[in-house]
Amino acid sequence: MATTPGPTVFVLFGATGDLARRMVLPAFYTLAIEGLLPDEWILVGNGRGDVSHENFRDRVREALEEFGPKPSQGPWSSFAKRLRFAGGGFNSDDPGSLLDVIGDARRDLGAETELVHYLAIPPVAFPEITKALAQHGLAAKSRVVYEKPFGTSPESFRTLNRQVHGVLEESQVYRIDHFLGKEATQNLHVLRFANQAVAALWSSEHVESVQIDVPETLGIDDRAVFYDATGSVLDMLVTHLFQVAAEVAMEPPASLGADDLQAAREKVIRSFRPLDPAEVVLGQFAGYKDVKGVAKRSSTDTFVAARMWIDNRRWKGVPFLLRTGKRMAASEQRVSLVLRTPSQPLKDLPPQANVLTFSLAGNGEIDLSLLAKKPGVALEVDPASVSLPLAQLPDADPLPPYARLIHDVLLGDRALFTRPDGLAAAWKTITPLLENRPRIISYQPGSWGPAKARSLASPHRWLLGE
Repeated sequence: MATTPGPTVFVLFGATGDLARRMVLPAFYTLAIEGLLPDEWILVGNGRGDVSHENFRDRVREALEEFGPKPSQGPWSSFAKRLRFAGGGFNSDDPGSLLDVIGDARRDLGAETELVHYLAIPPVAFPEITKALAQHGLAAKSRVVYEKPFGTSPESFRTLNRQVHGVLEESQVYRIDHFLGKEATQNLHVLRFANQAVAALWSSEHVESVQIDVPETLGIDDRAVFYDATGSVLDMLVTHLFQVAAEVAMEPPASLGADDLQAAREKVIRSFRPLDPAEVVLGQFAGYKDVKGVAKRSSTDTFVAARMWIDNRRWKGVPFLLRTGKRMAASEQRVSLVLRTPSQPLKDLPPQANVLTFSLAGNGEIDLSLLAKKPGVALEVDPASVSLPLAQLPDADPLPPYARLIHDVLLGDRALFTRPDGLAAAWKTITPLLENRPRIISYQPGSWGPAKARSLASPHRWLLGE
């Protein structure tokens, strides 16, 4: 694996779409600001419209003005000169102008270039674009980034996986899950493996439960059509939350290299017990069906809470409580290891008072809550806590998740990307729920979801909202 990216042509499919505007283009500009792009690079946007290079540059500038970083915060003039657009679409029958624009870009770079394809397009278009890459000679030795979800059912996952591997070697495939690019997600394994005292806590002997809680105040107005065909189970649970659970639960890898880290993460997913629908609560916020683009009789879930078990020696008997939803009371991204409450010699200690928490939001934060003696003559115990904002560490230079992951693609580092064996196991875990979905329960916007979800944390409680 290279330590500095070589000359690269970065092809962005869906370059004028919402995902590219909100996430990919801002991440690419962030890398330019940080000096982390190759010395020689060209970004080629692709789409169906007939857009000039200059017009595409204007659109990129508008995206950065809206979603940041602002063009004025970085080297906009030199950045813009490297942006090009290939119109006319791209499929196996007709490449549009993409082949010509890539050819010109390669000649301009004046060296043997790396070719990176980023598919910021609806998953339904993945098979055709993959086929077209092979048809038009753009697949060999390239790297191809696939957005989530990689499949929308166990069957569609298997079909897509066969189609992709019919064109690409596994080493060329980068299935992106931006939760794995978060600073605090990476600290789930770094803090544990770098500190023996923390590592000693990491098992059922000391951990009572694990809570992975990602409530959102946002709705789905800006992507209603996509969301109504997907829902929270497919959009969040089988992707982000399962991957984070694997980060928590994996066994120590032989190294933190890509192959070993991926193998450890995927191995523990194979130990996830298939979900029992009786231990899952699905909800839909009131007013969801009034959103433009949502079917009037939609039964799509906008909330899911699940109690999951991991069938291995380390985690036997420890519930993993997973929860996420739209239009909830707060926006949080938290992973909490709730430590067991000692039974002796102190009596009547409050439950769930000893907690190690990782906030995945923003640049990340690690919090430790403990019980301590309250100063005074009496023996009174009170909760106390300490926080470590990761961005405040000396010389910290955090990257947003998409910027981190795109940089890894440019370097050829697959450590923070998913593998097909882990995804196959994730789909196996979710299959009972897909085959026997619980009744959807309505909940009020601004709440913590259906009240029934509280029982999943019994005999204790969710740390957020109760």
